[in-house]
Amino acid sequence: MEFLHPQYLFLLLLLIPLIAWYILKLRKTQATFMLSTKAAFERNNVATVRVYMRHFPFLLRLAAIALLIIVIARPQSVNTSDVSNSEGIDIVMALDVSGTMLAQDFVPTRLEAAKKVAAEFINDRPNDKIGLVIFAGESFTQCPLTTDHRILLNLLNEVKYGLIADGTAIGLGLANSVNRLKDSDSQSRVVILLTDGSNNSGQIAPLTAAELAASYGIRVYTVGVGSQGMATARIGNQVQQIAVDIDERTLTEIAGLTNGKYFRATDNTSLKEIYDEIDNMEKYHISVNTVTKRKELYFPYALVAFCLVGLELVLRRTWLRSIP
Repeated sequence: MEFLHPQYLFLLLLLIPLIAWYILKLRKTQATFMLSTKAAFERNNVATVRVYMRHFPFLLRLAAIALLIIVIARPQSVNTSDVSNSEGIDIVMALDVSGTMLAQDFVPTRLEAAKKVAAEFINDRPNDKIGLVIFAGESFTQCPLTTDHRILLNLLNEVKYGLIADGTAIGLGLANSVNRLKDSDSQSRVVILLTDGSNNSGQIAPLTAAELAASYGIRVYTVGVGSQGMATARIGNQVQQIAVDIDERTLTEIAGLTNGKYFRATDNTSLKEIYDEIDNMEKYHISVNTVTKRKELYFPYALVAFCLVGLELVLRRTWLRSIP
Protein backbone atom coordinates (compact mmCIF):
# COMPACT_ATOMS: atom_id res chain seq x y z
CA MET A 1 0.00 0.00 0.00
CA GLU A 2 1.14 3.55 -0.70
CA PHE A 3 -0.36 7.02 -0.48
CA LEU A 4 -1.09 9.31 -3.43
CA HIS A 5 -0.64 12.40 -1.21
CA PRO A 6 1.64 11.25 1.64
CA GLN A 7 2.37 14.84 2.70
CA TYR A 8 -1.10 15.07 4.24
CA LEU A 9 -0.11 12.45 6.81
CA PHE A 10 1.78 15.22 8.64
CA LEU A 11 -1.68 16.49 9.67
CA LEU A 12 -1.69 13.64 12.19
CA LEU A 13 0.64 15.82 14.27
CA LEU A 14 -2.37 18.07 14.92
CA LEU A 15 -3.71 15.37 17.23
CA ILE A 16 -1.03 16.29 19.78
CA PRO A 17 -2.28 19.88 20.47
CA LEU A 18 -5.85 18.56 20.33
CA ILE A 19 -5.08 16.09 23.14
CA ALA A 20 -3.35 18.86 25.14
CA TRP A 21 -6.39 21.15 24.69
CA TYR A 22 -8.72 18.41 25.92
CA ILE A 23 -6.67 17.82 29.06
CA LEU A 24 -6.56 21.54 29.89
CA LYS A 25 -10.28 21.93 29.26
CA LEU A 26 -11.01 18.92 31.46
CA ARG A 27 -9.10 20.44 34.35
CA LYS A 28 -10.90 23.77 34.08
CA THR A 29 -14.39 22.27 33.92
CA GLN A 30 -14.07 19.97 36.95
CA ALA A 31 -16.15 21.21 39.94
CA THR A 32 -14.70 21.39 43.48
CA PHE A 33 -16.46 21.46 46.86
CA MET A 34 -15.11 22.50 50.22
CA LEU A 35 -16.15 19.88 52.81
CA SER A 36 -15.06 19.41 56.39
CA THR A 37 -15.18 15.64 55.99
CA LYS A 38 -16.02 13.10 53.29
CA ALA A 39 -17.01 10.31 55.65
CA ALA A 40 -20.64 10.51 54.55
CA PHE A 41 -19.58 9.72 50.95
CA GLU A 42 -17.21 6.85 51.66
CA ARG A 43 -19.98 4.26 51.51
CA ASN A 44 -21.07 5.25 48.00
CA ASN A 45 -17.63 6.12 46.59
CA VAL A 46 -17.63 3.33 43.98
CA ALA A 47 -16.64 4.27 40.42
CA THR A 48 -19.09 3.09 37.78
CA VAL A 49 -18.44 2.04 34.21
CA ARG A 50 -19.71 5.42 33.03
CA VAL A 51 -16.96 7.12 35.02
CA TYR A 52 -14.29 5.09 33.32
CA MET A 53 -15.91 5.58 29.93
CA ARG A 54 -16.32 9.37 30.15
CA HIS A 55 -13.26 9.94 27.90
CA PHE A 56 -14.34 7.36 25.34
CA PRO A 57 -16.21 9.83 23.05
CA PHE A 58 -13.08 11.96 22.80
CA LEU A 59 -11.01 8.91 21.87
CA LEU A 60 -13.59 8.08 19.20
CA ARG A 61 -13.25 11.61 17.84
CA LEU A 62 -9.44 11.34 17.72
CA ALA A 63 -9.65 8.05 15.87
CA ALA A 64 -12.18 9.48 13.40
CA ILE A 65 -9.97 12.50 12.69
CA ALA A 66 -6.93 10.26 12.16
CA LEU A 67 -8.88 8.06 9.74
CA LEU A 68 -10.16 11.09 7.81
CA ILE A 69 -6.57 12.35 7.43
CA ILE A 70 -5.63 8.94 6.03
CA VAL A 71 -8.56 9.20 3.62
CA ILE A 72 -7.31 12.61 2.43
CA ALA A 73 -3.85 11.09 1.83
CA ARG A 74 -5.52 8.60 -0.58
CA PRO A 75 -4.27 5.12 0.34
CA GLN A 76 -3.90 2.91 -2.72
CA SER A 77 -2.71 -0.55 -3.60
CA VAL A 78 -0.28 -0.48 -6.51
CA ASN A 79 0.37 -3.38 -8.89
CA THR A 80 3.21 -2.69 -11.34
CA SER A 81 4.36 -4.96 -14.13
CA ASP A 82 7.11 -4.46 -16.72
CA VAL A 83 6.88 -5.79 -20.26
CA SER A 84 10.37 -5.83 -21.81
CA ASN A 85 11.23 -6.36 -25.43
CA SER A 86 14.95 -6.73 -26.08
CA GLU A 87 16.78 -7.09 -29.34
CA GLY A 88 20.23 -8.60 -29.08
CA ILE A 89 23.16 -7.86 -31.35
CA ASP A 90 24.71 -10.55 -33.54
CA ILE A 91 28.47 -10.54 -33.07
CA VAL A 92 31.22 -12.60 -34.68
CA MET A 93 34.63 -12.50 -33.05
CA ALA A 94 37.40 -13.08 -35.62
CA LEU A 95 40.56 -14.11 -33.80
CA ASP A 96 44.07 -14.35 -35.26
CA VAL A 97 45.76 -17.61 -34.17
CA SER A 98 48.98 -17.27 -36.15
CA GLY A 99 52.41 -17.99 -34.67
CA THR A 100 53.11 -14.36 -33.83
CA MET A 101 50.13 -14.41 -31.44
CA LEU A 102 52.38 -16.46 -29.13
CA ALA A 103 54.48 -13.34 -28.47
CA GLN A 104 54.94 -12.69 -24.76
CA ASP A 105 54.61 -8.91 -24.73
CA PHE A 106 51.12 -9.71 -23.34
CA VAL A 107 50.71 -11.94 -20.27
CA PRO A 108 51.08 -14.84 -20.77
CA THR A 109 50.83 -14.44 -24.56
CA ARG A 110 48.89 -12.30 -27.02
CA LEU A 111 46.61 -15.22 -27.85
CA GLU A 112 45.83 -16.17 -24.25
CA ALA A 113 45.26 -12.52 -23.28
CA ALA A 114 42.88 -12.12 -26.24
CA LYS A 115 40.99 -15.28 -25.26
CA LYS A 116 40.60 -14.12 -21.65
CA VAL A 117 39.28 -10.69 -22.58
CA ALA A 118 36.97 -12.21 -25.20
CA ALA A 119 35.53 -14.59 -22.57
CA GLU A 120 34.78 -11.66 -20.26
CA PHE A 121 33.14 -9.81 -23.15
CA ILE A 122 30.94 -12.83 -23.89
CA ASN A 123 29.86 -13.16 -20.24
CA ASP A 124 28.82 -9.49 -20.17
CA ARG A 125 26.45 -9.90 -23.13
CA PRO A 126 23.93 -12.65 -22.26
CA ASN A 127 21.30 -11.44 -24.75
CA ASP A 128 23.49 -11.50 -27.85
CA LYS A 129 24.11 -14.21 -30.36
CA ILE A 130 27.88 -14.53 -30.64
CA GLY A 131 30.02 -16.63 -32.97
CA LEU A 132 33.75 -17.30 -33.21
CA VAL A 133 35.90 -17.40 -36.35
CA ILE A 134 39.61 -18.13 -36.19
CA PHE A 135 42.15 -17.46 -38.89
CA ALA A 136 45.85 -17.83 -39.61
CA GLY A 137 46.96 -18.96 -43.09
CA GLU A 138 43.36 -20.18 -43.55
CA SER A 139 40.09 -19.55 -41.73
CA PHE A 140 37.24 -21.60 -40.32
CA THR A 141 34.29 -21.16 -37.99
CA GLN A 142 35.10 -22.37 -34.50
CA CYS A 143 31.53 -21.68 -33.30
CA PRO A 144 28.50 -20.42 -35.29
CA LEU A 145 26.22 -17.73 -33.92
CA THR A 146 24.68 -18.97 -30.70
CA THR A 147 23.06 -17.81 -27.49
CA ASP A 148 24.46 -20.85 -25.68
CA HIS A 149 27.48 -19.03 -24.34
CA ARG A 150 28.57 -22.02 -22.29
CA ILE A 151 29.34 -23.96 -25.48
CA LEU A 152 30.91 -20.88 -27.04
CA LEU A 153 33.24 -20.41 -24.07
CA ASN A 154 34.26 -24.06 -24.18
CA LEU A 155 35.13 -23.77 -27.87
CA LEU A 156 37.00 -20.52 -27.23
CA ASN A 157 39.03 -22.25 -24.55
CA GLU A 158 40.07 -24.91 -27.07
CA VAL A 159 41.56 -22.35 -29.48
CA LYS A 160 45.33 -22.65 -29.76
CA TYR A 161 48.17 -22.20 -32.20
CA GLY A 162 48.55 -24.97 -34.76
CA LEU A 163 44.88 -25.70 -35.46
CA ILE A 164 45.37 -24.39 -39.01
CA ALA A 165 48.30 -23.58 -41.26
CA ASP A 166 50.37 -20.59 -40.19
CA GLY A 167 50.07 -17.19 -41.84
CA THR A 168 47.78 -14.17 -41.55
CA ALA A 169 44.74 -14.27 -43.84
CA ILE A 170 42.91 -11.19 -42.54
CA GLY A 171 40.71 -10.89 -45.63
CA LEU A 172 39.69 -14.53 -45.45
CA GLY A 173 38.92 -14.31 -41.72
CA LEU A 174 36.77 -11.22 -42.25
CA ALA A 175 34.97 -12.73 -45.25
CA ASN A 176 34.20 -15.86 -43.24
CA SER A 177 32.78 -13.67 -40.44
CA VAL A 178 30.63 -11.73 -42.90
CA ASN A 179 29.32 -14.99 -44.31
CA ARG A 180 28.13 -15.95 -40.81
CA LEU A 181 26.28 -12.65 -40.38
CA LYS A 182 24.85 -11.88 -43.81
CA ASP A 183 21.68 -13.96 -43.32
CA SER A 184 21.07 -12.73 -39.78
CA ASP A 185 17.71 -11.06 -39.07
CA SER A 186 19.22 -8.79 -36.43
CA GLN A 187 19.28 -5.10 -37.28
CA SER A 188 22.67 -4.76 -35.60
CA ARG A 189 25.50 -7.01 -36.82
CA VAL A 190 29.11 -6.62 -35.73
CA VAL A 191 32.51 -8.21 -36.37
CA ILE A 192 35.34 -7.77 -33.88
CA LEU A 193 38.52 -8.62 -35.77
CA LEU A 194 41.72 -9.03 -33.74
CA THR A 195 45.12 -9.49 -35.33
CA ASP A 196 48.78 -8.72 -34.73
CA GLY A 197 50.05 -8.74 -38.31
CA SER A 198 49.40 -7.85 -41.92
CA ASN A 199 47.64 -9.87 -44.57
CA ASN A 200 49.98 -12.37 -46.22
CA SER A 201 47.71 -15.35 -47.01
CA GLY A 202 44.36 -16.16 -48.49
CA GLN A 203 42.68 -15.34 -51.78
CA ILE A 204 40.55 -12.44 -50.50
CA ALA A 205 42.01 -8.99 -49.93
CA PRO A 206 41.10 -7.37 -46.58
CA LEU A 207 39.52 -4.30 -48.22
CA THR A 208 37.46 -6.49 -50.54
CA ALA A 209 36.08 -8.31 -47.48
CA ALA A 210 35.44 -4.93 -45.86
CA GLU A 211 33.42 -3.76 -48.86
CA LEU A 212 31.42 -6.98 -48.64
CA ALA A 213 30.72 -6.29 -44.94
CA ALA A 214 29.66 -2.73 -45.73
CA SER A 215 27.23 -3.96 -48.41
CA TYR A 216 25.43 -6.01 -45.77
CA GLY A 217 25.46 -3.20 -43.20
CA ILE A 218 27.91 -5.04 -40.93
CA ARG A 219 30.15 -2.92 -38.71
CA VAL A 220 33.73 -4.07 -38.19
CA TYR A 221 35.79 -3.13 -35.16
CA THR A 222 39.45 -3.90 -35.81
CA VAL A 223 41.95 -4.43 -33.02
CA GLY A 224 45.70 -4.44 -33.58
CA VAL A 225 47.61 -6.15 -30.76
CA GLY A 226 51.30 -5.85 -30.05
CA SER A 227 53.70 -3.64 -28.17
CA GLN A 228 56.15 -1.35 -29.94
CA GLY A 229 59.42 -2.85 -31.22
CA MET A 230 60.45 -6.46 -30.78
CA ALA A 231 58.73 -9.19 -28.76
CA THR A 232 59.77 -12.64 -27.57
CA ALA A 233 57.74 -15.63 -28.78
CA ARG A 234 58.11 -19.32 -27.97
CA ILE A 235 56.98 -21.41 -30.95
CA GLY A 236 57.41 -25.10 -30.19
CA ASN A 237 60.81 -25.51 -28.56
CA GLN A 238 62.24 -22.40 -30.18
CA VAL A 239 62.36 -18.91 -28.69
CA GLN A 240 62.28 -16.21 -31.34
CA GLN A 241 62.43 -12.44 -31.44
CA ILE A 242 59.65 -11.15 -33.67
CA ALA A 243 58.95 -7.62 -34.86
CA VAL A 244 55.58 -5.98 -34.43
CA ASP A 245 54.19 -5.77 -37.97
CA ILE A 246 50.61 -4.52 -37.68
CA ASP A 247 49.10 -3.14 -40.89
CA GLU A 248 47.35 -0.32 -39.06
CA ARG A 249 46.53 1.52 -42.27
CA THR A 250 44.52 -1.42 -43.65
CA LEU A 251 42.82 -2.08 -40.33
CA THR A 252 41.83 1.58 -40.10
CA GLU A 253 40.43 1.51 -43.65
CA ILE A 254 38.42 -1.63 -42.87
CA ALA A 255 36.87 0.06 -39.85
CA GLY A 256 36.19 3.25 -41.82
CA LEU A 257 34.48 1.45 -44.72
CA THR A 258 32.09 -0.30 -42.33
CA ASN A 259 31.37 2.56 -39.89
CA GLY A 260 33.38 0.78 -37.24
CA LYS A 261 36.52 1.84 -35.38
CA TYR A 262 40.17 0.81 -35.18
CA PHE A 263 41.84 0.21 -31.81
CA ARG A 264 45.44 -0.44 -30.86
CA ALA A 265 46.27 -2.58 -27.83
CA THR A 266 49.82 -2.62 -26.47
CA ASP A 267 49.23 -4.58 -23.24
CA ASN A 268 46.60 -6.55 -21.32
CA THR A 269 45.08 -3.45 -19.73
CA SER A 270 44.58 -1.55 -22.97
CA LEU A 271 43.11 -4.66 -24.60
CA LYS A 272 40.57 -4.97 -21.78
CA GLU A 273 39.68 -1.27 -22.12
CA ILE A 274 39.12 -1.70 -25.86
CA TYR A 275 36.61 -4.51 -25.34
CA ASP A 276 34.90 -2.46 -22.61
CA GLU A 277 34.57 0.45 -25.05
CA ILE A 278 33.12 -1.80 -27.75
CA ASP A 279 30.74 -3.24 -25.17
CA ASN A 280 29.52 0.27 -24.28
CA MET A 281 29.10 1.28 -27.94
CA GLU A 282 27.17 -1.83 -28.89
CA LYS A 283 24.29 -1.91 -26.44
CA TYR A 284 21.23 -3.85 -27.48
CA HIS A 285 17.90 -2.09 -27.82
CA ILE A 286 15.46 -2.66 -24.99
CA SER A 287 11.90 -1.35 -24.80
CA VAL A 288 10.16 -1.45 -21.43
CA ASN A 289 6.44 -0.80 -21.04
CA THR A 290 5.49 -0.29 -17.42
CA VAL A 291 1.87 -1.07 -16.57
CA THR A 292 0.69 0.28 -13.22
CA LYS A 293 -2.70 -0.60 -11.76
CA ARG A 294 -3.95 1.40 -8.77
CA LYS A 295 -6.85 0.52 -6.52
CA GLU A 296 -8.31 3.06 -4.10
CA LEU A 297 -8.40 1.87 -0.49
CA TYR A 298 -9.82 4.96 1.21
CA PHE A 299 -13.44 3.76 1.42
CA PRO A 300 -13.02 1.37 4.41
CA TYR A 301 -11.19 4.12 6.33
CA ALA A 302 -13.91 6.65 5.51
CA LEU A 303 -16.66 4.22 6.50
CA VAL A 304 -15.05 3.46 9.87
CA ALA A 305 -14.47 7.19 10.48
CA PHE A 306 -18.15 8.06 9.93
CA CYS A 307 -19.21 5.14 12.11
CA LEU A 308 -16.97 6.40 14.91
CA VAL A 309 -18.40 9.92 14.59
CA GLY A 310 -21.90 8.52 14.68
CA LEU A 311 -21.11 6.38 17.74
CA GLU A 312 -19.60 9.41 19.51
CA LEU A 313 -22.73 11.49 18.88
CA VAL A 314 -24.99 8.73 20.14
CA LEU A 315 -22.95 8.18 23.33
CA ARG A 316 -22.73 11.92 24.09
CA ARG A 317 -26.51 12.30 23.87
CA THR A 318 -27.50 9.09 25.66
CA TRP A 319 -25.49 6.90 28.01
CA LEU A 320 -22.50 9.21 28.42
CA ARG A 321 -24.42 12.42 28.34
CA SER A 322 -22.95 15.07 30.65
CA ILE A 323 -25.01 17.76 32.38
CA PRO A 324 -23.40 21.21 32.37
